[in-house]
Parts: sequence; structure tokens; C-alpha cells
Amino acid sequence: MKRKVGVYRLAEQAKVSIGTVDRALHGRPGINEKTRERVLRIARELGYEPNLAARALSKSRKQIRVGVCVPREIHFFYDQLWEGIYDEVKRYRDYGVDFMFRPVPELGRGETIELKKILASGVQGVVLTPGRPTDITPVIDVAEEKGVRVVCVSTDAPGSKRSSIVCVEPRLNGLLAGELMGRFVPAKSKVAVITGMLRTENHSKKTEGFSDAFPQYCSGGRVVEVIEAHEDPAESFRKTSALLARIPDLAGIYVNTVNCLPVCKALEARNRALSVKLITTDLFEEMVPYFEKQTICASIYQRPYQQGRNAINLLVEHLSHNAPLTSSYLNPSIVLRSNLHLFREVKRHHKGAPLVAAAAS
Repeated sequence: MKRKVGVYRLAEQAKVSIGTVDRALHGRPGINEKTRERVLRIARELGYEPNLAARALSKSRKQIRVGVCVPREIHFFYDQLWEGIYDEVKRYRDYGVDFMFRPVPELGRGETIELKKILASGVQGVVLTPGRPTDITPVIDVAEEKGVRVVCVSTDAPGSKRSSIVCVEPRLNGLLAGELMGRFVPAKSKVAVITGMLRTENHSKKTEGFSDAFPQYCSGGRVVEVIEAHEDPAESFRKTSALLARIPDLAGIYVNTVNCLPVCKALEARNRALSVKLITTDLFEEMVPYFEKQTICASIYQRPYQQGRNAINLLVEHLSHNAPLTSSYLNPSIVLRSNLHLFREVKRHHKGAPLVAAAAS
């Protein structure tokens, strides 16, 4: 099947900006004739077909403004989420959508203040990663009552009136990890969970799913401890080391946030890397050596880049074309040593998160 040519590929082939491509295709001023003719020639050669929805948006007189409030840290996960957001923002900015960025330093820190600032700026919608759902729910509810649509991404505020959620269903993550762990360790094994903050919906639901699934697949198996490490690397290392000293026959650990590196280091420091089965969350380049050494047995990949793209697309399409705001639960993937090379975070050089650096502007 022939791949559909989009404006990004056309801009890449013509070595011009997307804005220049738009001016060439639609006969707008601000481009010289030689460049216009070259863009049109390449478009014909590639068989370019215009995106009618985007064209309709560009011609609309409706001004759309969207706020984005997503954490900077832990960067292993949120850089990927921001990258997905940024790629979708670039597409819509060329058609007149305005974006306001108010990132928070880390999950649950300052989000209520930043959301209030976004709402005061006159947005029609917000993409938000709630870390303290109880605290932020009243602000979300006020926004929705005023007609501002809130789409949660990665984590949820389920008690709020938010319009939609884009994530990998967290309980399913935990269920998958629990089943895998039950097949990795022998009967009557003791295992532990290292999480971030149980007040966060994403972390608590993963813990719940794992705790329910593990005993079903490991006869007599028990989750002996659930440890909150608050996404802090030093705290994670310290608490993992203490856990390993306290329970010498511990058979497995499930880290249900992206903060797995200090756990890997603690296992290696105590010479327990091969005896304790470790299941982690997501994937980034620094994890690869631990897969190769078999310190990490498996990881549950939450597709953060796609979450970011989907959240922006869902909200803008609703605001511009009244598309339904249905919740989107992505299917998680299981990463093993044999297939980790297939994932985008390993295949490509990480570009960072340009929006986070520019967010204060």
C-alpha cells in the first residue's frame, strides 16, 4: 500500500518550513515564485493529498487557545511525553492554534497554581497531568463548568468532571506485571512493589493491579511490601537497599514508575541483580545495559510519545470540529531483552524536550 504523503514529508523533501509549504499550496503571499513552483512540483511528484480537516481549521475564524500543564521530571518519561506533544503542536500551530505552556517541575508540584494561571489566560481547553487529584479536582470542575475542556494525560483525576483521559490503563499495567512476575519466580515467593506516590491515581492503580494478579500466578506468593519512593533517585536507592537487607529471600521487585535506575544500582550493589527478578516501567536508553546484563527481566511500556500526541489531537479536534472527547486507553507493550531494539526510544537518538525549555516564554 502506498504511504499517504503529508505536509511534514513534503516540507522535508522541499527543504522548507511547513509554513512555506502551506503558503505554496494555498496561494498565499510571503513566498517567492521560484520556491512556490519547486514546492508544487515536489507535491505533484510525491502525490500529495491535502489534509482537508487541517485546511478547514486554517480557514476557520475561530481562535483556539490550548493550555498544557505537564511535568518536566522525571525526564526519562516526560521528555518523551513532551516530544509527542510538541510534534502535534507544530502541526496545529501552522493552522492558527495558539498554545500556552505552564510546565511544573515534577508530578504533583505546583500544578494547581499553574492550572489557575492557564485558565486566567482565556483558553478553551487544557491538557493536564494531575499528580494530586484531590487538590486539583475543584479547579478542573470550575474549568469544565465554564466550558473549558480538560483532557488528562498519563495520570487521571477520576473524581473530577474532566472531559477525557489519554493513558495506558494503570490497573492493566499492574495486572500484566503481576502475571509476568508470577511466571518468573517460584511458588511461595516474596515480592515487593516500589512506587512513586500512592495518592497519584496512576501509581495506586498499578500497585492494586499487581497485588491482585501476582498471587493468582504464583501459588502461595505474597506482596510483602509496597514502598513509596516519591520519584526521588536517592530515596529509591536507599529504600531498595534497606528492603534487600531486611528481606534476604526477596524474589522479585516491581517498579511501577519510570524511576528504575536507582533500583537497578541497589540490586547490583548488593549482588542481588540476578537472584531478584526485576520488572520495570517504560523504556529509555539508559535502561538498555540493565536489560543486556539481565538485571531487568521485563518492562511495561506505556507509549508516552503517543500519549502526548493523542492528547493534543483529541482536544484540538474537539475544539475545532466538535469531534467527540472519548477517553483513549492505549495498549501497553511488554519489553524483553529480545525485542527492546524495536522500540523508538532505543532506535533513535533522544532529542530532548524543546518545549519544556521554551515553556516560560
